[in-house]
Amino acid sequence: MKLKTIQAAEAKLLLPTYERNPILFVDGAGMYLIDDKGERYLDLLSGIGVNALGYGHPAILQAIERQSRKLVHVSNLYYHEGQAELALRLTERTGLDRAFFCNSGTEAWEAAMKLARAYSALKRSEGRSLGTRFLAIENSFHGRTMGALSTTHKEKYRQPFQPLVPGVDFVRFNDVDHLRASFSTEVCAILIEPIQGEGGIRPVSQEFFAAARELTQSTGALLIADEIQSGLGRTGKWCAYQHFGIQPDVTTLAKPLAGGLPLGVMLCTQDASRAIHPGLHGTTFGGGPLACAVAMAVIDAIEQGEVLVHLQHTGTYFKRQLNDLGAKHQSVTEVRGLGLMLAMEMESAELAKQVVARMLERRILINRTSETVLRFLPPYIMGREHVDLAVSALNDILTEESSGGHSLAGAHRTTGGSRNG
Repeated sequence: MKLKTIQAAEAKLLLPTYERNPILFVDGAGMYLIDDKGERYLDLLSGIGVNALGYGHPAILQAIERQSRKLVHVSNLYYHEGQAELALRLTERTGLDRAFFCNSGTEAWEAAMKLARAYSALKRSEGRSLGTRFLAIENSFHGRTMGALSTTHKEKYRQPFQPLVPGVDFVRFNDVDHLRASFSTEVCAILIEPIQGEGGIRPVSQEFFAAARELTQSTGALLIADEIQSGLGRTGKWCAYQHFGIQPDVTTLAKPLAGGLPLGVMLCTQDASRAIHPGLHGTTFGGGPLACAVAMAVIDAIEQGEVLVHLQHTGTYFKRQLNDLGAKHQSVTEVRGLGLMLAMEMESAELAKQVVARMLERRILINRTSETVLRFLPPYIMGREHVDLAVSALNDILTEESSGGHSLAGAHRTTGGSRNG
């Protein structure tokens, strides 16, 4: 009854931006979410990559309690203890020099775009020929604000809001020749997700990433890496670009950064930071004391618990089990990803949708992205027992679907998710 009351209230009061599943979650513990009936759901989506340490992690709870007894918010007109300390942790782990804190991934991306334009103007003032255009990648997703949306490729996101911010061209994914042909001194930045998230967990090729780095260095343009979904340990390294041995000029992080509290960050080189001075950009809430305290606790918990090592081992095991599953079922066309950012592509959008619904019936949470892709973004604390449970359920579902032995009548409705919650 409480769920129906909330559904009715939301239908009357909220903008309908999501088609929600009819489940009311009230608690969580470790790898599991718990609904109002006490049922436990194995969460292999972690709030679309946010709850990296699962639910109820003591380091996060202690940091919230400790800091909330002191300062929750203070204006960025003044100092507090958290920002410089958190910035040091992040710059040491990413190889960059300076940080701008905000509230979300899309805000971090907006900051990166503004930095690129400001840096281009600075370089022109220093006598360098550099334009204002962006090169983004086909199938990309960078967020839902107007600037981020302008660099997001899929028409279904863009069309309702056009005209968007001008000056963006799209390069075919992993097409080095097209990248080179599209690049010129008119470009102020190349924008890359080292692993496309909403686009279907698709890693860029080493050759493509290296060409982007070479081209930007040849003119002074910026190479900007969107690590909002792939960063902060998700792939087994602090940033996915570290797998490629390529250092960008700018990166953006968000999702798991503050353990579920809103916090994003843009990180950049010392040279790029010269383009920003007081008054050019800002934020009311970004980098507040509470969010910074929790983010430091998250980073420390990941390192002190050797979570990345555990994640690498579990991710390798999970991917191997998914590959074995794919070898058994012709309906699986590809398995890809790194660490615990994995995807299993199905032969049709309808089948992918059915599998997500069937998993939900079994109280296992995954989602569908790019229509045909089953996306797995579990908490980093996932163990082999959780992998086995998920893969066994997937095997049963695919076996039943191939034999036509299940009807979806009465199944929960579920839809593909987006990167921004």
